[in-house]
Amino acid sequence: MSARAIGALAWRDSRTARRRLLLFMSSISIGVAALVAIDGYSANVVRSVREQSRALLGGDLSLGSREAFPPVMDTVLDSLARAGIGVGRTASFASMAVIPRTGGTRLVQVRATSPEVPFYGTIETEPAGRWPLLQRGRNALVDQSLLTELDAHVGDSLALGDARFAIIGVLRNVPGDVGIASALGPRVYIPLRDVAATGLLRFGSRAEYEALLRLPGSASPSGVAATLRNRVAPARIRARTVQDTERNLTEGVQQLDRFLGVVGLVALLLGGIGVASAIHAYLEEKTDTVAVLRCLGATARQVLAIYLLEAGALGLVGAIAGAALGVALQYAMPHVLGDFIPVTVAPRAEPAAIFSGLAVGLWVAVLFALLPLLRVRRISPLQALRRDALASPARRLLLDAPRLAASLALAASVVAIAIARAGSTVRGLAMSLGIGVALLLLWGSALLVSRAARRLVREHWPFVVRQGVANLYRPANQTRAVILALGFGAFLLGTLYLVQRNLLDHLIPGGARGDVQANLAFFDVQQDQAAGVDSIIRATGHPVLQRVPIVPMRIASINGQPVAALMKAHPSWAMRREYRSSWRDTLIASERVTAGRWLSAAHAAGELPEISVEKDVAGELGLQLGDTVTWDVQGVRIPTRVTSLREVTWARFEPNFFVVFSPDALRGAPYTEVLLTRVDDDAARAALQRGVVRRYSNVSSIDLSLIERAVQGILDKVSLAIRFMALFSVATGVLVLLSAVAASRRQRLREGVLLRTLGATRAQIARILLSEYAALGALGSAAGVLLSIAGAWALTRFVFETPFTLAVPALAVIAIGMMALTAAVGFWSSREVYRGTAAGALSA
Repeated sequence: MSARAIGALAWRDSRTARRRLLLFMSSISIGVAALVAIDGYSANVVRSVREQSRALLGGDLSLGSREAFPPVMDTVLDSLARAGIGVGRTASFASMAVIPRTGGTRLVQVRATSPEVPFYGTIETEPAGRWPLLQRGRNALVDQSLLTELDAHVGDSLALGDARFAIIGVLRNVPGDVGIASALGPRVYIPLRDVAATGLLRFGSRAEYEALLRLPGSASPSGVAATLRNRVAPARIRARTVQDTERNLTEGVQQLDRFLGVVGLVALLLGGIGVASAIHAYLEEKTDTVAVLRCLGATARQVLAIYLLEAGALGLVGAIAGAALGVALQYAMPHVLGDFIPVTVAPRAEPAAIFSGLAVGLWVAVLFALLPLLRVRRISPLQALRRDALASPARRLLLDAPRLAASLALAASVVAIAIARAGSTVRGLAMSLGIGVALLLLWGSALLVSRAARRLVREHWPFVVRQGVANLYRPANQTRAVILALGFGAFLLGTLYLVQRNLLDHLIPGGARGDVQANLAFFDVQQDQAAGVDSIIRATGHPVLQRVPIVPMRIASINGQPVAALMKAHPSWAMRREYRSSWRDTLIASERVTAGRWLSAAHAAGELPEISVEKDVAGELGLQLGDTVTWDVQGVRIPTRVTSLREVTWARFEPNFFVVFSPDALRGAPYTEVLLTRVDDDAARAALQRGVVRRYSNVSSIDLSLIERAVQGILDKVSLAIRFMALFSVATGVLVLLSAVAASRRQRLREGVLLRTLGATRAQIARILLSEYAALGALGSAAGVLLSIAGAWALTRFVFETPFTLAVPALAVIAIGMMALTAAVGFWSSREVYRGTAAGALSA
């Protein structure tokens, strides 16, 4: 038989079932759509980052520091400006903003800029064109959220410290800023020359100073950065080029692509299970046709080629439909993920993503279809007369070499796809192992359910319930396919919710344990202001829960070796950074000692003061118990000895520190304080903030209830993006369920007719089906939810390193929802079983 003849037979044979097969091949479409949407959007973002990299940075090169630039740095910048290089400056810090007209206060992110900034990109405002006006007076541009929260308007006066600014417009788009950032603190832009008038940057104040450079076209940003690092090395200035910005953002986008790609790959594999079920059902109907073809002289290979060609063609159509859907979703993804992307993404179709999705989808469809199709080789001509003739025993099928080869090819393909998507062999193998373990556990759960159903059925149960439960272990049952598909959907949704819930519980002060009661913090409190702030808080009838001293410092040497020499041998952020440390003689709830002993209240004469170092920073610095660290505290050298290492839960909104000193170690050092209190009433909390700011304009405060809501909003948006992808698995599960129903259609119809003949009513048969699918939904969702508990526990414990708590009501809602979905879809797709007639069943 020629290839042309095989193609013609495949075309004719498929005419009676194309619509039905295309429906089930659409389970591949969901997975392909996920992959195309994710890869296409990732490519869009990478392209946008490359095109907008200079606008993101604002210049060709950025020089930054957490301290005001020293005179040597000012000299270097002045020389660069004289050489024709554009130089612009910025300063960023947090402060309390006050609207005098309404009395409203809010912690804001102040960004002070010189007239030259930015060199590239455009800051969009409303009304349009207000950015150039910022430098023409004591003006401010603010986020719309600030005006909304404080009931303010454009034209109002804004107080920052001792200075007042006129609000001349609203910020609409700032290159390089992600929209979600303003949830923690609205942005306020002011002229750099007016920072001194605010009086906000005093001793201990945290600020980021930056110089932006615009280089001539022939200059290399990397080369200029290397030269400047050598000239200003003692000043510990950070240099960042356009290429650094592009590389960092691209890596972040690729990590997001790999993470979401796992969900797409799972959806594709579940779609493959749907394809296998659909092909199995199709072959059940085509057994007679295959036997007749064998009687007419067709070989087993030719028959296999006919049906494999049908499956491949339908898989290609399904993959094309999925690619089209993926492109449509790609255009919707900026609305879902836009708040987390610091560039303006102009979506467009990406041919590489489309062809990759098509190829992977077609390959998976063919491989999953091949496993059931290999059965046609064992259909003999005799089965045209006797359907049960020469049925292959199960053991023989298991030892079938082509079947084993197809299974190995399928497994190898999944691993190869995972490695290609992960960008690393180790990560790809880990991804494959994780997916395989989850699927095997669900598969094992399905087998246990089938065996348990056989043993648990009781004679005193109602007939319709007994019959429905018996369907879970009868021949050609749907238990494995349904539990595998819908159980994985429940697993994904449950895991995502539990991780989000646990993160939120432990980000909020006192979240799950109630061991931290503060909900309002005042910081940057100078030594001569602490008593006054304390008295204002107590005068309003509220307690001062903690007063935490903070001392800024840098590392001068480790074990007698100067940090400059250590940096040349092993550069590290931990040696370069400024530390804000404290002293106390007790541990707090967010930390525990992992090595050594806790600090002594005082050190003996002749001994060095003690310090406790956070374990990750200690590892970065190469510190061990007993090592000595000398600190530069405002020009004074203080030698100390490491006596303990700590594990700190940084996610908690509490005063946590990399380094804690023994109480007598920093006696006489200049410091600022953080004061913590609790005010339950929103109005009273706002009034207390206003009272402190009016008297001490440099003092800032954080309303932790606002932070709680902001974190909740961020996690909600993250969860929305991830759940959006998780729903692909749920949608695929529905299609797999439809395929499973179709796989047993013939047998179901005959059973329904037999029950009708024995006196069962349509209502009874309907209740049998409802019992079966309700049981399947309950067991599948239960298996998925139990797996989600294990997965969420592992993520919270080992990845996010926070304690794990269950959210039983939410898991119950997910389980009930999945059960209802299974029952509704299964019952609807099986309606012809209880509606059909005997004549229709016999002709089926």
